[in-house]
Amino acid sequence: MKRQHLMPFGPRRQADGTVCFRLWAPGAQRVDLLAGDVAQTMQALDDGWFEATLARAERGLRYAFCIDGGLTVPDPASRHNPDDVHGRSALTDPLAFDWPDGDWLGRPWHEAVIYELHVGCFTPAGTFRAAIARLDDLVALGITAIELMPVADFPGRRGWGYDGVLPFAPETSYGTPDDLKALVSAAHQRGLMVLLDVVYNHFGPEGNYLHAYAPDFFDPALHTPWGAAINFQGPGSRWVRDFFIHNALYWLQEFHFDGLRIDAVHAMHDRSSPHVVDALAQAVRDGPGRTRIVHLVLENEANDARHLQRDGEGRPVLANAQWNDDLHHALHVLATAEIDGYYADYAEQPVALLGRALAEGFAFQGQASAFRGGTPHGTPSRALPPLAFVNGLQTHDQVGNRAFGERIAQLAGAAKRDGALRALLPCVLLAPAVPMLFMGEEFAASTPFLYFCDFEGDLARAVTAGRRNEFGRFLRFGDPALRSRIPDPNDEATFERSRLNWAERSRPGHADWLALYTHLLQQRRRVLVPLLPRVRSGTWQLAAPGLLQVRWPLDGGGALHVLANLAPTAAAVDDGLPAGLGLYRSHDGARGADLPPWFVDITLQGVA
Repeated sequence: MKRQHLMPFGPRRQADGTVCFRLWAPGAQRVDLLAGDVAQTMQALDDGWFEATLARAERGLRYAFCIDGGLTVPDPASRHNPDDVHGRSALTDPLAFDWPDGDWLGRPWHEAVIYELHVGCFTPAGTFRAAIARLDDLVALGITAIELMPVADFPGRRGWGYDGVLPFAPETSYGTPDDLKALVSAAHQRGLMVLLDVVYNHFGPEGNYLHAYAPDFFDPALHTPWGAAINFQGPGSRWVRDFFIHNALYWLQEFHFDGLRIDAVHAMHDRSSPHVVDALAQAVRDGPGRTRIVHLVLENEANDARHLQRDGEGRPVLANAQWNDDLHHALHVLATAEIDGYYADYAEQPVALLGRALAEGFAFQGQASAFRGGTPHGTPSRALPPLAFVNGLQTHDQVGNRAFGERIAQLAGAAKRDGALRALLPCVLLAPAVPMLFMGEEFAASTPFLYFCDFEGDLARAVTAGRRNEFGRFLRFGDPALRSRIPDPNDEATFERSRLNWAERSRPGHADWLALYTHLLQQRRRVLVPLLPRVRSGTWQLAAPGLLQVRWPLDGGGALHVLANLAPTAAAVDDGLPAGLGLYRSHDGARGADLPPWFVDITLQGVA
């Protein structure tokens, strides 16, 4: 089985053996192709395109483009950049990889249990190939999909991936394009889906040369917190939109990914119709989605549900699901008692907001947000099924954006709220929304996940200072001496500290967490998964302060029911514990008249 995505960007080997090189450079007067030791002036075509053809071009040929006789740049659609983002691109042959997974058509969304991982920190070697050795552990845990944090080539050898500048080239420090294909293929052979996190809202601050020869890539009237906004709606935006849409299709077709997680779509500014996110999703549905199962997941800080619409049979029209930050934030307050920053919105009613997020999707569906200055936040989501949301106790964001990268198990332990965390975990893993784990979560990894990068010079110093200064708005970091202890993102030791220690899985204090996660996911797979396509948006109530009940009805009859005492004191339920098929109960022998602190019961009612 051979796979290749054909597109107007990047080099293409033609039927006669020649290779055609193309570059969209509307800001350039002249472009020269530098291929090996040969320089060739490219032909100027309409609409800012330049093209040149080589009669002979072998795999591995290093090439670049010279702009107006001065600046030399790599191909923005490079499939491989072995000398990092400033070096020449390398010609690849997508058809050279022989895929052994020709019969793989994917898995339905309701079977998804996602495991988010950073390739560089997932194993000691930190490569695509090394990750293969841990896939069997994830299968045994109950994972059905791995989600790779961005792998688009970024400057240096260490980074989260959100500063990528060559969106088509896998990060060289992780391996070659064929190494990534080997990882995807190995996952498929084990029944695992593979999702890829992609960033279409900005480019990183180092190694992005598009400003010099294709300024139409950017919208000068807009900005994102991470850099210049992409031009999805102004003059020249046709090719910009196509660049990113083809990038999505490229990963799905040429690398056989099962889906994409699209980062920060709220920062993909577009007032045109269709919105670029919808146009991308439609291209996916009309392309690879016609012949196999492909999933699209969004991150949208605005709680905007407009890309999640369903058809008359409840199937996603565009995106499958969206990360549910509201659920995470309410959980975090309950497990840690922290109320800084955006957690302040959840401080007064964490159980109620958790209930609404579990039952209806967003907790904020247009209500005022104090964190956002009292402005309304979110759009209605109650009509959407639970499978339109991805729920997690932690993600790379909520761990890595902390000053010291602490995970929720450590924070709950320090707050003496281990019981709260153990009660909240089944509320995520046995709720009908798609659950997501962050690597190492399943065994309460003690290793932090810190923010790290590999910049140089003034940029490196600015990032280090900015990272420390951003925490100055928090009271606990008011002391500059404490802020100086925040790990330097550019120090290699910061990256090394973030690698998982897999030996912890069998140690006391870690093995019991692994056993609990494994048991809950077994229950999900055995009992809950077959019913999930029938589950609809739920209802919730507080029977008493801290005493939460959530009920999701099933088409055709029956319901999934959660009863949880999310408080440090005992509580009573007048009607007793619900009857039905028990999925999980945290305390054996508990009775409705006297529920212990941090109690949870999850039951299927009216289902044979």
